[in-house]
Amino acid sequence: MDIGELIGNFKAMPEWEDRYAYLVELGRALPPMAPEKKTDAARIRGCASQVWMDYNVDKEGRHHFQFDSDALIVKGLLYVVHAIFEGKTAEEIGRIEAEKAFDETGLSANLSSQRLIGLGSAVARIKGLAKRGMDSPP
Repeated sequence: MDIGELIGNFKAMPEWEDRYAYLVELGRALPPMAPEKKTDAARIRGCASQVWMDYNVDKEGRHHFQFDSDALIVKGLLYVVHAIFEGKTAEEIGRIEAEKAFDETGLSANLSSQRLIGLGSAVARIKGLAKRGMDSPP
């Protein structure tokens, strides 16, 4: 599912409780990461929960991500992050304003500051990797 579809789904739910339930549903849909990929180098710092990210770049220069967390709601948030960045080139990633998508979904207004910091850490890690060209996965 792309970010436009996700934003539309969130906007169709006026109540935060419905959006929260949808995040949990998205978290259940996030494919699990293989245990051997959950290394310290793959961990995203700044999140209250444990969060891991794996990535690769295909021959067309498109970046592919896999995320996992020990918290279901965080997995739902990572699903949103995945929808924002998956399949993009480094140049496209550099231009993405993820905060705008979080605002459009209503997440920014309803998440705790700790969750927002964690989302920011994930976005910063993705953008940092793209900026360096993602030439050496963790």
